[in-house]
Amino acid sequence: MFHDFYIVAVLGLGKPIDLEPARAGVGATLARHPRFCSIRVMDGAEPRWVRTTVNLDDHIIVPDLDRAAITADPDKALEDYVASLSTLPMDQSRPLWEVHVLDFPTSEAACAVALRIHHALGDGTSLVSLLLACTRSAADPRALPAMPSAQPPPPPSARRKQGRRVYGAPPLPAWSAGALALAAWVLACAVLAWNTVVDVARFVAMALQLVRDPPTVFAGVEGVEFRRKRFVMRTLSLDDVKLVKQALGCTVNDVLVGVTSAALSRYHFRKLGAEQDTSRSTCFRSVLFVNLRPTSGIQELAKMMESGKHNDLKWGNRLGYIVLPFEIVRHDDPLDYVRNAKKTVDRKKHSFEAIATHMIAETVTKLFGIEVSTGLFHRMISSTTVLFSNLIGPAERIEFYGNPVTYIAPSNFGHPSALTIHWQSYMDTIKIILAVDDAQFLDSHDLLDDFAESLERLRNAASTTFKAQVKG
Repeated sequence: MFHDFYIVAVLGLGKPIDLEPARAGVGATLARHPRFCSIRVMDGAEPRWVRTTVNLDDHIIVPDLDRAAITADPDKALEDYVASLSTLPMDQSRPLWEVHVLDFPTSEAACAVALRIHHALGDGTSLVSLLLACTRSAADPRALPAMPSAQPPPPPSARRKQGRRVYGAPPLPAWSAGALALAAWVLACAVLAWNTVVDVARFVAMALQLVRDPPTVFAGVEGVEFRRKRFVMRTLSLDDVKLVKQALGCTVNDVLVGVTSAALSRYHFRKLGAEQDTSRSTCFRSVLFVNLRPTSGIQELAKMMESGKHNDLKWGNRLGYIVLPFEIVRHDDPLDYVRNAKKTVDRKKHSFEAIATHMIAETVTKLFGIEVSTGLFHRMISSTTVLFSNLIGPAERIEFYGNPVTYIAPSNFGHPSALTIHWQSYMDTIKIILAVDDAQFLDSHDLLDDFAESLERLRNAASTTFKAQVKG
């Protein structure tokens, strides 16, 4: 028996929510999406989607909460309520989504809404994009929010070519480039093929549980997917991340992987205690979900909700998997965490791992059915330690049905991991969101401190590097 997989997203709002306009907005957008107004019906071993009438009273929930608990510690009251969603069943006879309105102030917002969405409705990237398509720019309430480096969506043929450049072989050089360029291309293809074989072999070994991560303080217990999860978060400076990026000539993603490695290392060695050998390093793996379907722009998603039809827009889960190692080690120079992260991420870019693992999962599903495929996924996740992801958010302030948004905090639960790490940018901030086993990580806020302190150390080291470059 496997636990259902859910996406949960908390939006902090800048003023007490005006429920009626928000309700009307949900009815005009989310409730019109083809998947959000359908129920999942099992047709033999395979599910199919059947349109139904959406009763908003079933999906917009205003809970009656303990006012004394809210007054005593509103941040904890919000945490506790969202944590309770990880243990509550969802009615399968209705469309598989809910909007919970938590109309009380916390340290970061005047109120909050928490969305719980079944993963069958879409992967996390698509669902967060869909959520953003329900928002509008605070500067122009008629306009959709501006995303960083926003460009008009390319035509399908260009998208396919773009996908091959990201996940496929390097472009074949022109004959005029000479024999040396052709030899370099052949070598690059050989490296790509070798990396893919190694990555796929590791994936299969982990799915068969022939290879498993070593036990660490982050590893979950048997049945962790059924245990209560707590969602904790911290807002950090995106400018600090960009400073490190510029100092090392890497990407934002490289910096986030490095910060994560540094923070997990701090927590790991602190939990070991002074009596343990903290000079030894270890390594465990995380799983990244890669959406292989070209991500639709929020303009396209907004039009789909407006029409209530898929039109020509592709939707649904088309996921590949990347296994990303995290080194738990102590570095004298904090920037070494990012340097090593860049090497790891660059290596993963030269592999067909995401496409190959998707093809394996799809083949298993067709040959043996969804239950066997789900079991394969469960065993592979169980062989790793954490789930990791990051998403880019709007570059400007946005409104959720007329209510200003102060933060965006998505995560997930239902998989066999005790720790899920998610980064989400919004304007000039980036939020770290951890989904943790509530019973195992009683000190989850200390782990958040480790992320904040690790980024601060990296920022200070990057500033020193910049000063040295200026003097040189």
